[in-house]
Order: sequence, then C-alpha cells, then structure tokens
Amino acid sequence: MSDGILVVDDEPMILELAAMVLGTRGYEVFRAQSGEEGLRMVAEKRPAVALLDYMLPGMDGMTALRRIRQEFPETYVVMLTGKGSEEIAVELMKAGASDYILKPFRSHDLLERIGNVLRVRRAELSNLELRRERERLLKEIESWNLELERRIAEKTQELEAAHKELLLGEKLVALGHVVAGMAHEIRNPLNAISLFAQILHSGMEQGSEAAECAEKILQEVDRIDGILLKLLATSKRSHFAPEEVFLPAVADRVAEIFAATFKAHRVRPRLDIEPGLPVILADPGELEQIFTNLISNSVQAMAGRGGDLGIRMFRDDRFIHIAVSDSGPGIPRENLSKIFDPFFTTKEKGTGFGLSVVLRIVKSYGGAISVESRDGEGAAFHIQLPLGGEGGGSSRDSEAGPSN
Repeated sequence: MSDGILVVDDEPMILELAAMVLGTRGYEVFRAQSGEEGLRMVAEKRPAVALLDYMLPGMDGMTALRRIRQEFPETYVVMLTGKGSEEIAVELMKAGASDYILKPFRSHDLLERIGNVLRVRRAELSNLELRRERERLLKEIESWNLELERRIAEKTQELEAAHKELLLGEKLVALGHVVAGMAHEIRNPLNAISLFAQILHSGMEQGSEAAECAEKILQEVDRIDGILLKLLATSKRSHFAPEEVFLPAVADRVAEIFAATFKAHRVRPRLDIEPGLPVILADPGELEQIFTNLISNSVQAMAGRGGDLGIRMFRDDRFIHIAVSDSGPGIPRENLSKIFDPFFTTKEKGTGFGLSVVLRIVKSYGGAISVESRDGEGAAFHIQLPLGGEGGGSSRDSEAGPSN
C-alpha cells in the first residue's frame, strides 16, 4: 500500500493547490477529478489518505466516501466541503470520514489535518495488526491444545491397552502356577478313577446298564483330562521346536483342514497374502494353533448364516501382520475387554481357552494381538509377529510365493 495522498476535486485550481501544499511536505500526491476516477485511483494506488470533495459531478462525494470505506478500509478519507453545517459534519463522520476541511482552506490547516489523520491511521492499523496477531496466536494456541489433548488421549489409550496386556499376562502367569499344581493333583485321582472304571467295565456283561455307566465314567474322565490339557496349553508352552516357517503355507494348511466345515456352513474364505513375505523361526504347531483357534471362532460366529472369512498378511520393517476377519454378528462391546481372559466364553459348550491360547503364543514371540468389532458388523483380529521376535529368533526372505 502507498503512503501517498489522493486528491479528488473537480476544480483544477483546488487540485493544483492541494498537490503543491502536500508535495512540499514530501507526500506523494495523486489526482482525480470525479468520484469514479477517484475510486479507480484508490484501487490502483492504494493511498493512505483520500482528500475528497463533497460536491462532485456524477458520483457525489458522499457516495464515493462510502464506497472507499467499504471496499478499501485501509484508505482513510478527509472530506473537503464548502458547507460548514453541523448536520453535514455528523453525516460525514457517520459515513466513515476521518475528518473534514472547510473550503477555502489554509495550507497549514490542511497539513495539520492530514498529519493528524495519518497518525491516527498508523496507530489504528498497528492496533489492528496486533489484534490479528493476537487472534492468530490464540488460534495457534487452541490448535496446540487440541493436538495436546489428542496426544494425551492417544497415550492414555496406549497406556490402557498396555495395562490390559500386562493384566492378561499376569493372569496367564498366575494361571500357569495354579494349573501346573492342579493338573498334577487332579490327574492322580483321575487316573485311579479311570483304572477302577476299566476294571469294573471288564467284569461286566457287555451292553448291560452297569457297563454303560462304566463307559460313561471313562468318557467323562477323558473329557476332564482334555480340559486339563487345554488348561496347560493356555498357561505355558508344553514344548518348543522352532524351525523356519512360512506363514502363508501354515494358513493354507489350516484352511484346507477347514474346507469341509466352510462348505457346510456356507463360509467363503479369502486369503490376501502380500508377495515376498519372509520365513520366521517358530514352532509350526503353535502357529497352526493360532490360525485354527481364530478360524474356528469365526466359523462358529457365522454358523447358520454363512458369510465371508478373510485372512490377510503383510509386513513392514519390524513385523509380519496377520488379520483374520469375519462378517458374523460381531462381539458385544461389553465383552471386548474380556475375550482373551481364560475361562471367558459366550458359547454353551465352550471352555474359554481358545483365545487365551492364541494370546499366550503371540506374547511368547514378543508379538501383540488386538480385536476390532461392532455389533452386527463382524470381528477382526489383528496380530503382529516380530520379524526377529524373542520367541521366533531371526528371519530370512523366502523365495516361495503364497499359495491360495
């Protein structure tokens, strides 16, 4: 913006006189002889002050004043008028004039009024800039506060997730101690019960009611023994035989085992495997157990209604990511925080060990598992296994491609 002065008057003598007086004080002076020309000059030169005649041909001075203040608010206006009534002065000030000068004017009066307006303008523009800077800083502070709140919320969620994982880990450790002793204490009398039942059964007439009762006793003994084995699998590693394992091959193998089940329950499996995944050092039996338990849960969730089962695998610099998703009814929100707890199940005949086993295996490799679900929108389990995890050792790229 120019620091110049625009003089708008239809009298050439006034123009010449004003330009001469203002020029002696070093002001850059622009001239116009009509309101329309004055507006064009303001738009082009952006002067600091417009010295505007009240009586102009065409567009009158009052109209020009209002247009300038509306369209170019940083150009201040001083009106020249031959009418010195108080009503006109009030009208001019209401319309936005900074000052007015009566014709004929004296040169020192003109310079004094223009100087005063320029000082006021500089102060007001400086204040305006300060207010703008204040608003900018307030918005920036607000933005920082929102970002800080977002980060705090994010870290809080991470801490809550870490706390939940820690609690689950402590539960599994505690369960391991309990189960180890419990399995020993229960299996001894269980073996005795089984032995006595076998002796009784061998001395009974086959097909008799007593023989059938003995057979049921043996069946229940086997069932209890199976529960103990599942408990042991949930709480600790029974054995660890690491070898180089290609995860897509494991997923293919487990999916093939479930092929008949998929068909029976109208489940449509889909494997989405990123090419070039590396092998990892792991126990293939443990990894098969991960896929078996997750796929089994998904199939049971979609039983009777059918649906889509997705198995996706990809990698980044640190992890192989596995996602097992289904289009079942989803997991109720109130159950999401409990599904990895040992013994928690919503199935009539479930033991609540499947996901606990998956958690234990994933954690043993230094990995992580999480679940996303909404009622009626299916569920998705996300697993991260380190490329060189503590349970799996190092890894190398495999030349084999995924099979589907």
